[in-house]
Amino acid sequence: MLACLVALGMLAPVLALAGSPFATGANATQQQLTSILTPIAAVAVMVSGAMAWFGRLSWWWMVAVVIGTVLVFGGPQIVSWIRGLFGV
Repeated sequence: MLACLVALGMLAPVLALAGSPFATGANATQQQLTSILTPIAAVAVMVSGAMAWFGRLSWWWMVAVVIGTVLVFGGPQIVSWIRGLFGV
C-alpha cells in the first residue's frame, strides 16, 4: 500500500503536466477551421475588391470581411490576450 502511494506521488508531477484532452481537441479544431477558411477568406477579399471596383461595395460588407478575417486568423492571439487580462 505504501509503495503504491510513493509511486503515485512520484507520478503526480507528470500527471499534472499532462495536456487537457479538451485543449488538444480545441487546438485541432482551430487548425482544421483555419485550413478550411483560408481559401474562403482569399475569395472574400477578391470579391470585395471586385465589388469596390464596380462601385457595388457596401461598407458593412467590407467591415464584416475584415472582422471575420481577424477573428478566424487571430483567434489564438485574442484568446491568449484575454487570458492574460484575467491572469489565467
